[in-house]
Amino acid sequence: MLKGLALTPPVIGRIAIGKIIVKDGKRLPEKDDEFTVTSQVQNRDGWVNHPLDATLRKDAGAKLRSIPVRLLFDDPDLNLRASYSLFDRGTGRPLCVGNGETCRRATTSGIQTLPCPSPEACDLALGGYCKPYGRLNVRIGDDDELGSFVFRTTGFNSIRTLSTRLKYFHAVSGGLLSTLPLELRLRGKSTTQSHRSAIYYVDLTVRTGMTMNEALSAARLQSAERNVMGFDQVALDAAARQGFADGAFEESEEEGAAVVEEFYPEGSDAPLGKPAGLVAKVALADKLSQKAALLKVA
Repeated sequence: MLKGLALTPPVIGRIAIGKIIVKDGKRLPEKDDEFTVTSQVQNRDGWVNHPLDATLRKDAGAKLRSIPVRLLFDDPDLNLRASYSLFDRGTGRPLCVGNGETCRRATTSGIQTLPCPSPEACDLALGGYCKPYGRLNVRIGDDDELGSFVFRTTGFNSIRTLSTRLKYFHAVSGGLLSTLPLELRLRGKSTTQSHRSAIYYVDLTVRTGMTMNEALSAARLQSAERNVMGFDQVALDAAARQGFADGAFEESEEEGAAVVEEFYPEGSDAPLGKPAGLVAKVALADKLSQKAALLKVA
């Protein structure tokens, strides 16, 4: 097995609430008011829709604002991973990933574990390029029990709502998240920061037409059936947990380039302009590492 390689859930498609458009010769992200389910293939027009996208829409051209899903794991933190993340804009390589307490950071001397003060108090995050970044893996349909569709977001509303829902569903179901019949829903809200225009975020609920009691009953029934067939959910969660721990960063450089384009657009909120790239960031990271070490000794 390759060392330092994170083993992440197999992805067979994407779930997005936006797209990349070309404006004034630049590729820029544009928010949307519906879900789009895509494959992992891109062409000149963007990501190619997955066949399920048309299947999930009730009528041709209808807005897709809910998707029936199931989760891969019983552990909430395996289904949704959220962190403060900083990518090199030139290469797409992850540079620093933290949780507000500690972080893993790429430096010239290798990957180091350092304190994470959150973006507002971190010198490396100056320029607005370190953001909360979440990845939710879900199953759509029953064709591939271990294949997933990934929803990526830097939206605080989506990350907070999904995290809360997963914790609550885990609690009320007795830990049976993987067998609960759930549904992703797109919700809108207005805030003073959005100048009263609608902003959209993703929520997770029980399936439309089901009560909580019905969903819990269905989860217990499917869990019992799986146990009879020998499906070991505990072992699956353990394997996934170890797979994530095997690598310093979840995203590869190839995936990071697409993430940067969609969620870290150039000039979005960067008062210092475009970062100079990996070399400059790593040099700064080394200085911060040395400073942190000195403070720890003192």
